Amino acid sequence: MGRTFVTEHTNMIMIYNKEENKAVVINRKLSWCGISFPGGHVEPGESFYDAAVREAKEETGLTVRNLEFCGVIHWHNIDNNDKYIVYLYKTSDYEGELTDGTEEGDVFFMDIDDIKNTKENNRIAEYIPVFLDGGISEAYGKYTNDDDTGFDILYF
Repeated sequence: MGRTFVTEHTNMIMIYNKEENKAVVINRKLSWCGISFPGGHVEPGESFYDAAVREAKEETGLTVRNLEFCGVIHWHNIDNNDKYIVYLYKTSDYEGELTDGTEEGDVFFMDIDDIKNTKENNRIAEYIPVFLDGGISEAYGKYTNDDDTGFDILYF
């Protein structure tokens, strides 16, 4: 077996208001439907950090700074060994006016406890520990070409 695999690099950003215990979410309509944090693909020639800043601006209208790297979500396709890596960042340092939404979906602040209790197919509630628990730096999950909901996520 070779050591080279197709790997898709993406990011997700928790824009966090600590005083209100809320974060910016998008109710996605195009892909990964449901409540999710802003984020997207890393473009060629772009750092992971710069991609996160760009995606936050594109999807929320907010300018973010001082992003803290929280860890990764590592998805492994057991059918073909493809990898889907999500670099996770959070910040409470932002400015600008929050957009109501984009073509991706509606954008708004949501209480962290409500996010933890969502039952979205995109599994956003399961990512919260990597963002907020300093002792966890990786979430690892398996998926097939048809399904990712039948596999548990492991935390490291």
